[in-house]
Amino acid sequence: MAAEHFQTRPDMGMRIAGRVLAAAVYLVTVVLAIYITRVYFLFPQTDDAFVRANTVEIAPHVSGPIVALPIHDNQHVKRGDLLFIVDPRPYQADLDAAEANLDLTNLQISAFDNTIAAAKAREAELDADRAYDQQYLNRLAPLLPDNFVTANDVSNARSKLAAAKAAVQRARSDVARATNEQGKYGDINARRKAAQAAVYRAKLNVEYCHVYAPFDGYVTNLNIAVGQYANEGKPVVSLVDDRNWYVMANFRETFLARIRPGMTAQVFLLGYPRVRFRGRVQGVGWALFQDNGATVEGLPRTEPTLNWVRLAQRFPVRITLEDQDPRYPFRMGETAVVTVTGWPQQRSLPARSIQSQK
Repeated sequence: MAAEHFQTRPDMGMRIAGRVLAAAVYLVTVVLAIYITRVYFLFPQTDDAFVRANTVEIAPHVSGPIVALPIHDNQHVKRGDLLFIVDPRPYQADLDAAEANLDLTNLQISAFDNTIAAAKAREAELDADRAYDQQYLNRLAPLLPDNFVTANDVSNARSKLAAAKAAVQRARSDVARATNEQGKYGDINARRKAAQAAVYRAKLNVEYCHVYAPFDGYVTNLNIAVGQYANEGKPVVSLVDDRNWYVMANFRETFLARIRPGMTAQVFLLGYPRVRFRGRVQGVGWALFQDNGATVEGLPRTEPTLNWVRLAQRFPVRITLEDQDPRYPFRMGETAVVTVTGWPQQRSLPARSIQSQK
């Protein structure tokens, strides 16, 4: 009996260990099933995601050497802050010349006004002479049948009237020519308008010499110094737009059926591992570039072999980050882990530390 008792104790231990192991395997299986269900069916998740922001290359509208550069690399600038100054002296000289030309144009227009007034006065004078010659001929012609005047007198009167009419026509032509030279078209004087446009353009060029930040952002990759020549339309400074940050998360195509614009998302960054950020799905990408099937010189290219295991493609999902926290500034290119949590049930909360919640 004692031998049997000593033999059954190891058997009972094995049975207990087997039951514990089976329970552990069962528990792990349940946990894995819940995790897979959560990830694959309820809340799609990916760690193939990166923080992004829009970058803008700032280029001057005018060319010239840079005479002032009050910024430094990685500096945060506000909208309206001065970035750099292009030498304004040549453009100020052009502005002075344009303003002087505008003053001269106004004097010329005044002179044309006087010319037009004189031409109109001459036209009125000649028209009065024509009217007198017309009346004289009208009085003289009826006297010819009674021989009170000679035919020569009547002919001279008619010639004088014709000359007066021609003089009036020339005076009218002089008025029209002076008006055209003045440059007036309706209520607008073309000469003054052109001179004013030249002044406005010169003022713009002077203002363009001072380049300001168009929005709040960060100066990045600054590698210029005072004295460098800036070319019109060539980028000088790059700014990272601090107004809108987003995450480009690459989700497998098997998840896309459960991701819709407007859904909320939880975002974790490797730089702040214990801080949860709120996000919202803005959109899902519609196209990917693929080498297989691409057209080369007008002909389709296909791979000579095909693997039996087909990997799911990853499509970019753009998620807008909400409620920025100055304690946790975003940086372009940071690695992120994104979980799409579904449709919003309440108002988005600011970024919070998980540790502080505990």
